[in-house]
Amino acid sequence: MRELERHIGSLRNLAVFEAAGRLASFSAAAVELGITQPAVSQAVRRLEAAIGARLFLRSHRAISLTDAGERLYQDVADGFARILATSRQIGRARRPDHVTVLASTAFATWWMVPRLAEFRAQHPGVDLRLETLDKDLDISAEQTSLAVRRGSGHWPGYESALIAPERLAPVASPAFLAERGPLRRLRDLPRWPLVHLDEPHRFRPGWREYFAKSGVGFRDDGSGLRLNDYALVLQAAMAGEGVALGWLHVCERPLAQGWLQSLGAWEWRTGDGFYLVWSATQPISTHAVLTRDWILAEAARTAVMRRDWTAAGAPDAATSARSRRR
Repeated sequence: MRELERHIGSLRNLAVFEAAGRLASFSAAAVELGITQPAVSQAVRRLEAAIGARLFLRSHRAISLTDAGERLYQDVADGFARILATSRQIGRARRPDHVTVLASTAFATWWMVPRLAEFRAQHPGVDLRLETLDKDLDISAEQTSLAVRRGSGHWPGYESALIAPERLAPVASPAFLAERGPLRRLRDLPRWPLVHLDEPHRFRPGWREYFAKSGVGFRDDGSGLRLNDYALVLQAAMAGEGVALGWLHVCERPLAQGWLQSLGAWEWRTGDGFYLVWSATQPISTHAVLTRDWILAEAARTAVMRRDWTAAGAPDAATSARSRRR
């Protein structure tokens, strides 16, 4: 902050500059800010002196930004807009009708968004917001109502309820599989193009763990397409870039629409799951309770209606290990 002040003189100068640049008038900026026109001119001159560049071209009746002024204005305006948006979000988070759900981009995109129209029809008074993150945060400290987490279902300070058990299976686009032909043995899959998820902040099982549990020899040499967001992994698989490891509760829609296809009866049920969590120490709002109950009801309904996109009687990892040797 001190270095910034050395470059601009005062944060107040930036606010005056932004108003003058946006309104293209020192007089209009003075009216908006509740100060005099000479005070606006003085603040701009101080900013120009601190930066060492002219920011405005001045004529008798008009002002306009110089090239340097235009560059600075874009950054200042964008920064102020982001600060305003964040402050509004924080303020809305304290409203009783505001409910925030933290989830991965993939869960938000493929599980939540397709169901939002039904949610809004049932609960039109709930202001539901989805926030996507690549790490698990303390939802109480973040003033967040609900979050989706992967694990055993036990976290100190949280209540939790199961959305879906963790089920993993190889998936790829129909066009990719039509070109490659059917996968007859799981032990052949490591030689196929694989799409990898490299999560930067939290553990997610990948191809190494999947093949190890299935008894298939596999050495991860760092090759293959590697992405740090599971939504991108699914997009790459749908685009025909290779085989992805599919979390089946997230892949239900792409599988049902025919955008992805299971490679066969090689499903791994890890014993973990994806859970909806909320604070056990702080009460949640009535609207958060409505949202929580709706998500869990949808999860239960989906579990009852879920088609098994792997082959009928899909084996677990141990059975897959036996079938590998056939």
